[in-house]
Amino acid sequence: MLAAKRAIAQFESEGYCFAPRLLSDEALERANRICDRIIATDYATGVAPHAVSWRPGDDPNLLVKIDQPQRADHGLSALLAESGIGAFAAGLTGADMVQVWAVQLLHKPPNTDTGSVAVVGWHQDEDYWHEWWEGEVFTCWLALSDVTADSGPMNFVPRSHRWGFLKSGNFYDTDLDSLRQGMPVPEGETWREVPAVLAPGEASFHHRRTVHGSGINRANWPRRSLAVHIRTERSRPLVLAPEGYQDELSDARICPALYGTL
Repeated sequence: MLAAKRAIAQFESEGYCFAPRLLSDEALERANRICDRIIATDYATGVAPHAVSWRPGDDPNLLVKIDQPQRADHGLSALLAESGIGAFAAGLTGADMVQVWAVQLLHKPPNTDTGSVAVVGWHQDEDYWHEWWEGEVFTCWLALSDVTADSGPMNFVPRSHRWGFLKSGNFYDTDLDSLRQGMPVPEGETWREVPAVLAPGEASFHHRRTVHGSGINRANWPRRSLAVHIRTERSRPLVLAPEGYQDELSDARICPALYGTL
């Protein structure tokens, strides 16, 4: 198991932690080639992702968000299974089994000051998962490009996973300041933001209730990542998610085990 004591302590106390590089050079190149094809709507399997927020010809300044891209190319699932995500997550939580249950491909273009910006609003993943899952589900955010302070990195609010379910976040709201003002901070706690600055192939992990969001990409290259939503044996589906994720849990081409056996 790869997770170090420092990462385990940070995940428990702050609600997030950072992992060392989890993809090889070859895997990273392969991941980006697959993502390029999926963004271009070239689907190796002939099956579309569950949801696509952007297609060729749309405003090039907007965030590309593709849900379940691995449905379109099973090579993406194979790549995740080969990565170090599962071993690190198992070490982080003490789990015997780690499985992918959802993936999002996120491609944030550089801001060109046209008025259209790619921003992710402050939210807790719990905003979207609370009716779907009980127990241990969390996220690995895997960098496929260089993620610097200027490129619109994800920002974590430390200790916010201890604030309860705030019910006030919105991934799709681009007014970060207004969202921030509407999020209750418990007495004795402080709103503080920590950017997830990552090299290609590195990753962060965060709790389902950790508040996070990201601003404008002011670098001169796209910021690209995979949000890999994972579960352990200490989780239970509550209802079938409307996007159909949970009815694919038995399909290893879409929801592979990253550690242990199902």
